[in-house]
Amino acid sequence: MSRIVVDFDRCEGHGLCEQTAPDVFQLDDEGELHLTHAEVAPERESAVAAAVRVCPVAALKVQP
Repeated sequence: MSRIVVDFDRCEGHGLCEQTAPDVFQLDDEGELHLTHAEVAPERESAVAAAVRVCPVAALKVQP
């Protein structure tokens, strides 16, 4: 199973990942990103891949 890696220093809290995969990515009231699932289940792979692509600061990666 793949894992999501977040570069929290790079993340600016734009929220596009949350809009794309809200069951995996969540921003708190201060704009800090939290993962609800660090491991990518097969049913979430396409949504997580889309969230990685839309991140404007390239703060997200998926590692095997």
